[in-house]
Amino acid sequence: MSGFFQRLQQLAPRRQQAFMAALCERLLPNYVFYCQTPHDEATGQGDPHGLRVILDLVWEQLAVKEARIDFDRQADKLAELEPPAADDSFGARRALEAVVALSAILDTLRGDASEAVLEVSRASRSGVRAYIELTEGEEDAERLASLIRDHPLIADENDFQDAVLEAVEAGPLDREALKALRRLGRNEGVSNLGLSLD
Repeated sequence: MSGFFQRLQQLAPRRQQAFMAALCERLLPNYVFYCQTPHDEATGQGDPHGLRVILDLVWEQLAVKEARIDFDRQADKLAELEPPAADDSFGARRALEAVVALSAILDTLRGDASEAVLEVSRASRSGVRAYIELTEGEEDAERLASLIRDHPLIADENDFQDAVLEAVEAGPLDREALKALRRLGRNEGVSNLGLSLD
């Protein structure tokens, strides 16, 4: 894995941002799921459209270098879309990962955030691990570790991140390359947890 993280850190900032944006696309359905799930207090927590708009602005900035987008303002808006701190549900934590990942990209667009790309990569992986822990219900730590290691969702996550990194490393990041990367990130609407909105 260390070789993978090294390659991530060696990317130019714009390529790192493209990598993170593609991962955010794949995390977005988890946030939408959370918002659609009935909650104890008020339903309609969060705002998938708000998150979508901010991620679209990130892609726009990547495609149009001259785009003048106030990412400080977007970061303020994003902070309001976080699940409530009191909500410790599994869905809220996965929704929070999507917000945190998008927030990491905004940090890089607003200034220097050298670890952001690693944070986003790890957040996506740890969500998958948490999901496997939840669904497998294995008490034995060693058996759980091997279950996680060999789980198809982990393999899928690793393959996905490898594919995004290879796409980001290859050739110029022009409009067509960014479009292809975005399609890859959307993963036909299936999130890193294997959840689909369809």
